[in-house]
Amino acid sequence: MRNFLASSVQQMRPSGIRRYFDIAATMEDVITLGIGEPNFTTPGHIAEKGAESLVCGRTGYTSNAGLIELRRAISIYIERLYGLHYRPEDQVLVTVGVSEALWLALKAILDPGDEVLVVQPCFVANTAAVEMAGGVAVTVDATIDHEFQVTGAELEAKVTPRTKAILISYPNNPTGAILTREHMLQIAAVAEKHDLVVITDEIYERLIYGVDHIPFAALPGMYERTIVLSGMSKSFAMTGWRIGYATAPTELMVGMAKLHQYLIMSAPTMGQYAAIEALLYGAEDVESMRQQYDQRRHLIVDGFNEMGLTCFEPRGAFYAFPNIGVTGMSDEEFCERLLIEDRVAVVPGSAFGKSGTGFVRASYTNSYENIEEALERMRRFMMRHG
Repeated sequence: MRNFLASSVQQMRPSGIRRYFDIAATMEDVITLGIGEPNFTTPGHIAEKGAESLVCGRTGYTSNAGLIELRRAISIYIERLYGLHYRPEDQVLVTVGVSEALWLALKAILDPGDEVLVVQPCFVANTAAVEMAGGVAVTVDATIDHEFQVTGAELEAKVTPRTKAILISYPNNPTGAILTREHMLQIAAVAEKHDLVVITDEIYERLIYGVDHIPFAALPGMYERTIVLSGMSKSFAMTGWRIGYATAPTELMVGMAKLHQYLIMSAPTMGQYAAIEALLYGAEDVESMRQQYDQRRHLIVDGFNEMGLTCFEPRGAFYAFPNIGVTGMSDEEFCERLLIEDRVAVVPGSAFGKSGTGFVRASYTNSYENIEEALERMRRFMMRHG
């Protein structure tokens, strides 16, 4: 019998993260700094609203675009934080996490062979999402020289007549980098010069330390050409509820909504009711979690620097990205040996793109006490290998 898998699927590179999680799952006493998931449970009043929808029998489909009450809450939330207005009727779409929103955005704008500039290091799904949508991913390497902020010149060098969009994700997974306004304006200038769409994944927008988040769509002239992706998973500790959302100008949203109605029907109803509560009344919960992440951020970054794993200061998300060059190991060898020898799981930076080579991603979503223990184990590892 012939192989029925499409050649595009066969050629797609597996996730560089899964291998280490699979190994860790077979071991005992592993402290994981690998998973980008809050260790907080969903705040009680938010979870209660989701449970209430079940008890009250609100378990059917919602509108394709999502509950109008939720779309209004998203609109209010964005306008309150950033002064940007999106009409809930035709500029806001509720999705099954940001992953669906990303695919919808790409599929809505790409014809076969269209190119997307994908800034790396980035979440492992970004490049694959472009390919699954029928486009060509052209990677643009952001480097430690600019604290992993992409520059306009780096983007400009990769533009061709087939370029259709720029895909950025800041605050960044895996590096924890943010974009300064100066760098954002450079990106905007390239987008305007070459008439490109900007797709910006801002899922970590509320997890920022010491600075304010600047939404890309708020830059001069960018509202009309920007698709913003965000959601509830990270800031509100709602990963399993699977509620994301996209905001965009109407002409772009029409295409995304058309795809969404055939692909998904609607996002989980219970999660939508919980999300309304979170957006309207969850500000204190977000701030409490952000402050605790900030304490862990200082702990882990200082710990890495003290043991010789040079780490720039992450200003967003909940990841540190230390350089492991002093060990003489590749990032993959470092991760495997650290896991096997000292039971600490981190992820090789090369899983997130070429410019992540020589670094590892360590999430500080684990408890403060577990991070302390992980650092102690890593110190022992470094005494042997550093």
